[in-house]
Amino acid sequence: MKTFQEQYQEKKMSPEKLLELIQDNDYIFVAQAAAEPAAILSHMQHLKNTGVKNVVLQTCLPIQNYPVFHDPEMEGIFFHNGWFFNANLRKAQKERLVSDIPQHSTTALSKAFYRATHEGRRPVVMATVAPMDEHGYMSLSISAIYERDLVNKGAFVLLEVNPNFPRTFGDTMIHISEVGALVESDRPIPAVQPAPYTDVDAQIGKYVASLVEDGSTIQLGIGNIPNAVANELKTKKHLGIHTEMFTETMVDLIECGAVDNSQKGFYNGYSVCSFTMGSQRLYDYLHNNPSVLFKSCTFTNDPYTIGKNNKFISINATLEVDLTGQCASETVGHTQFSGSGGQAETVQGAQMSPGGKSIIAMHSTYTVKTADGKEELRSKIVPFLARGAVVTTSRNDVDYVVTEYGIAWLRGLNVKRRVEALISIAHPDFRDWLREEAEKNAIW
Repeated sequence: MKTFQEQYQEKKMSPEKLLELIQDNDYIFVAQAAAEPAAILSHMQHLKNTGVKNVVLQTCLPIQNYPVFHDPEMEGIFFHNGWFFNANLRKAQKERLVSDIPQHSTTALSKAFYRATHEGRRPVVMATVAPMDEHGYMSLSISAIYERDLVNKGAFVLLEVNPNFPRTFGDTMIHISEVGALVESDRPIPAVQPAPYTDVDAQIGKYVASLVEDGSTIQLGIGNIPNAVANELKTKKHLGIHTEMFTETMVDLIECGAVDNSQKGFYNGYSVCSFTMGSQRLYDYLHNNPSVLFKSCTFTNDPYTIGKNNKFISINATLEVDLTGQCASETVGHTQFSGSGGQAETVQGAQMSPGGKSIIAMHSTYTVKTADGKEELRSKIVPFLARGAVVTTSRNDVDYVVTEYGIAWLRGLNVKRRVEALISIAHPDFRDWLREEAEKNAIW
């Protein structure tokens, strides 16, 4: 029997040789965000030389803007499905080279996997891993969104092995015997610093923190408002973490003693997440840290799993809310802007949790440039969502909405009272307009 090192050496090859293993009609799932295998993806145009056809590439919030995303010559070789858009994919979408794939985080794998197998496609997973240990195991490191699930389902496994990625625990272990091929790289892990926040963010953070009791289990995202919220939570006690994304601010909450995971009621003693992205400090904290478990989002974001946590608080953002409570969190009108992620599931799960609360937090306004170049202030609370806007969280599920002007608690309210509550937290310049529109359109 070959040793683990012998197996490893046999499977090690150049990115070009690895890509030559891709077959016609393959369905390739790429690891999320900073876990994407850049050493492989940066060579994807090599598929032009292999003669392969009709491949599907599915990404989720890709960090780098790979040339292959914008190469019209790839037409017929592969088509790109984007699960979560960013600026790079928004550009590719205008070029007709990527299309959004609508799905919840807990069903993303099952739906795409079903489609792939139904069409006779071979599932392939590409990911970045931390190096192999003496037992033959590598760690999927900073993303367990669906990667391990795909391996369990028999997907063909292609890996980038990189010593700069932290070794993490949970649904992250992958054995060399499960790997089809691998490349090695020593590129730096993508690192980002925490976003600074404004006085408006700080005010929203204070309102949100006022809803978080001691002993709550929290879910936070990335960005100005979550960072402001986390800063306000430093005075809380016995908080727990169960979240899709483990953030830098969660390290702050653990180190200051606000988080001890002692009263979650589910996975006590552990912070549970599905992926991470942040600074080198964050990655250093996670490296070989058994107190943070990376679990598949089919587990982490399952509303029934979430509901097992005590006082679960989900904190999400949105782009626009109408006067009945519908939230458009992934599109600007008909234009795909980001993705649904786990918002709807964490919203539902929070309300299944004993003492749980779901919070949508946002600025009350945004600015746009008019045709004459002037800046114009607009309200994020509107009578109707913009034409073509996608409803990410239905009005049936919305609980709390928070802006810098206060808190609107919508759970159990009729439409008439929702209108009043949401107008009360809108920017003062738009309140009369909202009342007029509600009256004119019989929103009551």
